[in-house]
Amino acid sequence: MATPARGAEVGVTGGARSTARLLAVLAVTVLVCLGLIFRLGQIQLTDATPGSALLGQSATRSIPVTAPRGQIQAADGTVLVGNALHPVLTISPTVLADQKDGGTALLTRVAAGLGVPAADLIGRSKVCGTRGAAVVPLCFSGSPVAPIPILDNPPMTQVLGMLEQPTNYPGLALRQDPERSYPQDHPGGINLAQVLGYLGAVNQQELAADSQLTAQDMVGRAGLERTYNAALQGTPGTITYAVDDRGLPVSVAAQSAPVQGDTVRTHLIPAVQHQSEAALAAGLAKAKAPAGAVVVLDASDGGVVAMASAPTYDPAVWTGGISQADYTKISNALPNRAISEVQPPGSTFKAVTLPGAINAGADPSGTYSCPSSLRIGNRDFTNFESESYGSISMTTALEVSCDTVFYRWAYEQWQKEGGLAASPSTASPFAVSARDFRLGQRTGVDLPSEVAGLIPDRAWKLEQWQQTKTQVCARAAKGYPEIKDKARAEYLTAVAKENCAAGYQWQPGDAVNFVIGQGSVSVTPLQLAVAYGAIANGGTLWQPHVAAETITAAGKTQGVAPVKNGSVALSAPARSTLETGLCEVTAGDRGTAFAAFRGFDLSSYRVCGKTGTAEVFGKQPTSWFVSYGPKTAGGHQYVVAVMLEQAGTGADAAAPVARQIWDVLRTQG
Repeated sequence: MATPARGAEVGVTGGARSTARLLAVLAVTVLVCLGLIFRLGQIQLTDATPGSALLGQSATRSIPVTAPRGQIQAADGTVLVGNALHPVLTISPTVLADQKDGGTALLTRVAAGLGVPAADLIGRSKVCGTRGAAVVPLCFSGSPVAPIPILDNPPMTQVLGMLEQPTNYPGLALRQDPERSYPQDHPGGINLAQVLGYLGAVNQQELAADSQLTAQDMVGRAGLERTYNAALQGTPGTITYAVDDRGLPVSVAAQSAPVQGDTVRTHLIPAVQHQSEAALAAGLAKAKAPAGAVVVLDASDGGVVAMASAPTYDPAVWTGGISQADYTKISNALPNRAISEVQPPGSTFKAVTLPGAINAGADPSGTYSCPSSLRIGNRDFTNFESESYGSISMTTALEVSCDTVFYRWAYEQWQKEGGLAASPSTASPFAVSARDFRLGQRTGVDLPSEVAGLIPDRAWKLEQWQQTKTQVCARAAKGYPEIKDKARAEYLTAVAKENCAAGYQWQPGDAVNFVIGQGSVSVTPLQLAVAYGAIANGGTLWQPHVAAETITAAGKTQGVAPVKNGSVALSAPARSTLETGLCEVTAGDRGTAFAAFRGFDLSSYRVCGKTGTAEVFGKQPTSWFVSYGPKTAGGHQYVVAVMLEQAGTGADAAAPVARQIWDVLRTQG
């Protein structure tokens, strides 16, 4: 069209030419204006960039709305962790920006009305890292368009009065924020602090990895809250604000509601959990012991029915943030001692090594001498309290917990393997049996911070010696002058000298200590519960799991399928010997747990188990009792593992705790 226009322009007169020129300028101007209008519309519809003076109030900015976290429930639907609403007083960032002094006078007036220091509100209103801002997490770290929280749990009477005076207190609003609540954590209820876990503020790495997270979000840091965080945290909603040319909000343009996180329903039985916590606390108090743990496992599928760790703490301490002083107070209670700390298992380990003795040639039907002590090399290894039982069967060796029978098996096997001359790769049947039960490795429970424990052998000892030889030999030469206890210092020096010279060798003492769960053997209560569960159910090693299923806000259920971690191939003689011996521990008149189960009707509900008294140098022994019951009409078969640190014998401390738990367990289907 341009070419004909030029041709027309050539043929006109001078006056007409001036008119045409004017019309052309007007046409260009109109086209430019139309282009600008089109671009403005495009910006409004697609860009919505705040801060442009051309946009006025039509630009928008969106912020996410955190979804309420899902509940954590017991097996029967009892809410263990839920959400409670707490009031938060907020102020509009637009109102603050409109004040000549940045809102200082307004916030001072609000503070006076609420009876709080003005500096607190002013500090919270400022962006983190700017001058005058409160410390993290009290400073403001949210979106520039989001209402600014200035006071949690404000006095409601005063706040309601202020909200009725918007002229004097512009920009104030009251919102209800969800926070974690623990409705069962009360006297007579259940605690479960270490199992449930807690929340912590999101960090920069998590923000970068998950676009749905905001700087104000909380994520699981321990326990089930951490393992199932993705399911529990839900889907955030959105609020879209219309903003002015400063990028400050003037109205809500649109919003979408968040979707609450999934419910995590567990295998935990409230009555059993309560009894486990109460019995553990009472047992520790009676023994004047510092710490302990209980695990109740379903041997039919690996479900964790109860888990208690002591000392414990109030899980609500994390709500709203925790002070350094409070954190220091509870630091010793944070570890879940059922999975995160190891102890020597003592004689509970005999149920694991006895199959190894049978595999090595010991006769399940034979009789064995149980003297009070057995001399091996230049050292006497004794029974507990130097008790002698004469000639006994293999099952009686379990019933009375005869150490010397196991010592002899271990020493004879050590000699058969070549003694000190054996290769580091030589496999002991006792260590093989322990590993068959998956000891020395994590169980895979759906809780964080599980440790593996240790099943030592010749290869491990050589590796340790190579790694520590320099330091050990230096100690052998220097001794322990910093230790005031002369006897302890002399003992440690003697050990250092022995280890410097021959620490790489698997000594006969290593072999005999191993077979009774002493020396460097270490396990968690959960590991022993899994092992005894395999003895109870015929050999299946289930991966323990606390969660049973997740349930979406729409009601869709996803089960947590039981997982088999393998099986233990127990021969028929080994299984029969174990069952008979372990059942005599509670029922036999010489059984080490006979006193603890006096009055318990074992004829109708048979409980079998093994006590353990694990010696720890310089401390009272660690007390153990691990036991299992019959298969119930509902198809369940329970295992109870009890561990009390520095509590004395397993018979006196741990077994009575287990008995109290079995009193409740036997009533379950």
